[in-house]
Amino acid sequence: MDFRLSKEQEEIKKAAREFAQREFTPELIQECDREEKYPRDVMKKARDLGFSTIKIPEEYGGMGLTLFEEVLVTEEFYSVNPGIANACLSSTFGTELITLFGNEEQKEKYLRWVTERHAITAMANTEPEAGSDAAGIKTKIVRDGDEYVINGTKTLITNGSVCDFVLVTGRTFQGKKRHHGITFAIVESSRKGFRAAKIRNKLGMRASDTAEIHFRDVRVPEENILGEPGKGFYYLMEFFNHTRPRVAAQAVGIARGAFELALKYVKERRQFGMPIASFQHTQFKIAEMATRINAARLLAYQAAWQCSTGERRIELSSMAKWYAGETAVYVADWALQLHGGYGYIGDCAAERFYRDAKLMEIYEGTKEIQKLIIAKHYLRDSLRR
Repeated sequence: MDFRLSKEQEEIKKAAREFAQREFTPELIQECDREEKYPRDVMKKARDLGFSTIKIPEEYGGMGLTLFEEVLVTEEFYSVNPGIANACLSSTFGTELITLFGNEEQKEKYLRWVTERHAITAMANTEPEAGSDAAGIKTKIVRDGDEYVINGTKTLITNGSVCDFVLVTGRTFQGKKRHHGITFAIVESSRKGFRAAKIRNKLGMRASDTAEIHFRDVRVPEENILGEPGKGFYYLMEFFNHTRPRVAAQAVGIARGAFELALKYVKERRQFGMPIASFQHTQFKIAEMATRINAARLLAYQAAWQCSTGERRIELSSMAKWYAGETAVYVADWALQLHGGYGYIGDCAAERFYRDAKLMEIYEGTKEIQKLIIAKHYLRDSLRR
């Protein structure tokens, strides 16, 4: 498969790199990391330039491009600073669901709110007792006349305390199977009974907002229900097929950023009268890191390309997400190791990449879940017997 970029794609990639290098200043990076500060001003600049609205259709004010272009931007942003990158590019998280399954009125209302008025979005599925088990949610979305009433708690929600609206899953009825009866609702954070509490003291990604959201008798009109009631689990699985290649690109960006730091350091750092880059062990590690990054990038590209062309390849999205996440952790670990004691100091960028990398193996489906998805794809005939 040929992944030679078009002139337009090269320009998008270059513009993303230049924006991140210019706007993600060392001072802002340290401030957001230490104070767990959400970089709203930079987020708005990224939104104005279209970096976070790449996949929103042009008729609703977005760029109207594909997941492949989004992956290109994502790698560039995350290679500079993952936390600020996450705040910028995840500010429209969940809009994919509206684009895929929303009706015309919902697209016109909510997508334009994002593109024209900088609305911040969230997608809330994870619960205190239901993370990888997406069918095990306990939140209720129950019909009451012309309205739906929502009760439940969601946790570890990106943008949870800064969002203007959230797409939330809840059980509307109990079907024959556990994943039946789940429904998506669009909930404005201004509605009575909505309460969000910011989660602090995270290992990494501290510039990105994470929160626990409580829904207490939150009422939404029928027009806020996304798609068909009871089909939410299927919508969620398709959503992940679109977002996991993006997470893979996040991981590739983190790995690349850590690798570039390590490469620069081993050329400059001298021990025993010579640069540590001259040591064979260092050279082996540089070779391994570079190879893994390129392999992860190709997987991310392939998964994004297949999705962008309309081919549904869930196993590719899972392969990319798992392998790239593992690569980010591996490369960030060795980048810090090559920095020695200096890498362990808080103001060292290698230390931040090390902390940020671990999330790549956890959110939007742990690496264990990705392996199960891949295995089931190849073993599905024997598993049905």
